[in-house]
Amino acid sequence: MANLKEVRTRIASVKSTQQITSAMKMVAASKLRRAQNAILQLRPYAAKLKEILQNLTASLEGSDEDVFSHIREGGRILVVVVSSNRGLCGGFNSNIIKETIKLVHTTYHESYKAGNVDIMTIGKKGSDFFVRNQFNVVSVEDEIFSDMSFANVSMLAQKLMDDYLQGKYDKIEIVYNQFKNAAVQYLVVERFLPVKAVDSEIDDNLAVNFLFEPDMEQIVTELIPRSLKIQFFKAVLDSYAAEQGARMTAMHLATDNASELLKELKLTYNKARQADITKEILEIVSGAEALKTT
Repeated sequence: MANLKEVRTRIASVKSTQQITSAMKMVAASKLRRAQNAILQLRPYAAKLKEILQNLTASLEGSDEDVFSHIREGGRILVVVVSSNRGLCGGFNSNIIKETIKLVHTTYHESYKAGNVDIMTIGKKGSDFFVRNQFNVVSVEDEIFSDMSFANVSMLAQKLMDDYLQGKYDKIEIVYNQFKNAAVQYLVVERFLPVKAVDSEIDDNLAVNFLFEPDMEQIVTELIPRSLKIQFFKAVLDSYAAEQGARMTAMHLATDNASELLKELKLTYNKARQADITKEILEIVSGAEALKTT
């Protein structure tokens, strides 16, 4: 049985850890509340814009303005990986990394072997892993989470659109965690470019013939890029909310585990203390008996 000093040291250590995890849980809960409100308010707007974007793309099919949905076979592929800058959030980052590796090695296996798959990372945990394992990381955008505003994220989305329009990439995929609630996140692999048009043959109700006012060129140059920026911002904001939910859950479980461990350590301490007291009593009684016989 461990001596009393060792048990006291472990109890103090676990109490200190419990205080840290409890504080981190409260911080994550505060951040989650703000992030959850933001993503829930953005989703209906982003969903409607996405619907308009897909219908608009279908209307432009075959025209000269159809620049964001033109499918180019083969070519280079960019995978945007959205992780987090910090750990202690359960399997949040490891799941993203595993999904990205699966995407690269299965869906884009031939392109990867040919050296035509690049990776852009948003979040230090993803950056560290893919750089360390010698993936072709062409851009690291970890600072996005330091000041996550629509203006900053839209600048990055504009860079991706420019790369696509200039022919640097033929397809851009985003891998991120979609927020559902504090305990649940969904892994999502979403094609950013080219835009998926509504298939009018599948559902005629989804296809809409638009009347362009003032003109098609202005709509293409203003509405479509803005819609794409909103979709990209939604993905990053979804990931941020999912990160805070995962961290809050992880810290809640860690705090509960620390409480259980403290109960066990206190029981061990009491048993050890009781054993020491019993041993001392026996020594005293034995000494008293020895004095009687002399």
